[in-house]
Amino acid sequence: MRHESSLLNVIDVEATCWDGQPPPGSVSEIIEIGLTVVDVPAGRRVSRHRILVRPVRSAVSDFCTELTGLTQAEVDRGVTFAEACRILVEEYGAGERPWVSWGEYDRRQFARQSQADGVAYPFGYPTERTHTNAKAVFTEAYGLRRKPGMAHALQIAGLPLEGRHHRGEDDAWNIAALVLDLMGRQAWPTRATAV
Repeated sequence: MRHESSLLNVIDVEATCWDGQPPPGSVSEIIEIGLTVVDVPAGRRVSRHRILVRPVRSAVSDFCTELTGLTQAEVDRGVTFAEACRILVEEYGAGERPWVSWGEYDRRQFARQSQADGVAYPFGYPTERTHTNAKAVFTEAYGLRRKPGMAHALQIAGLPLEGRHHRGEDDAWNIAALVLDLMGRQAWPTRATAV
């Protein structure tokens, strides 16, 4: 029987994107993985990390650079997706620790890209096993009708938006603040029910 992890990985990815349809032959690929580690018993964010990922089936568009601040030259210095997944597993316990993202996009993008690249999904199977959708938890905890974006959720919770929105490292840090807010309200699900 596995022990309950006292650490939680909060992850936010940025991916190649376009204002409209992707160019022929291009697919959306992860270009940045932002990760904040939360010490659950201590109720605090303990570290923040950034992994740049080099895309192979797409390029960073001007629209994507405007949104994320990431350039093609910057992500060209990143690691392969396979190496990024290895780092997540070996350095951040991705296969063992529960993890969180704002919505389902990040989990689905990892699953899609893992399959497309023939890379083992870093968080274990089934893909929902250790994942919690913080947006859904927040929506329920605050009694909202619609699921808010991360920046709006920070406003609702009375928390500041730190850093640049749509920068994976900063967004993961901000999502972690929302997770801690939910924990403080006793609204965070236990791992057994966190899917």
